[in-house]
Amino acid sequence: MLHVQLMKPFYSQQEGTKMKLVFAYQYFSIKKDEELFHFIPVEGKEIIVNLATYQVENLSDVFVFQKGNRFIRLPLYQLLLVSDIHVHLQTILQHGSVQPEEEPLSDILAVADEAIVALEHENRERMIDYALMNRDENLFNRLVN
Repeated sequence: MLHVQLMKPFYSQQEGTKMKLVFAYQYFSIKKDEELFHFIPVEGKEIIVNLATYQVENLSDVFVFQKGNRFIRLPLYQLLLVSDIHVHLQTILQHGSVQPEEEPLSDILAVADEAIVALEHENRERMIDYALMNRDENLFNRLVN
């Protein structure tokens, strides 16, 4: 039997009575015989669940898991039969999708500000080099003062 080690949708969207759960590399992994295989979105990458019946609708989609140069290809219906994925799906659907944590906007703005300051500094140094190469004393003095 396969055991789901980690299962977090990268993205989820409710469309009427259907919930679409989209998975990415680091958000889905399974264990087979104590070996950890990570999901790769080569073929199937989403699970569509009818919220009225709690039935998975895209049972024929093939999910691929990789460890090194070895691959496991499983149609979704088989993955549901030979693993405990249904437990994880139930948890996700009951508690809402677990989204990756987003950085607060202030952190993102701080990182952007740091990048802008660094780029402006590099640009100023390039302009100083340009002024020196062209022996433009006026431009050089404006840049260093």
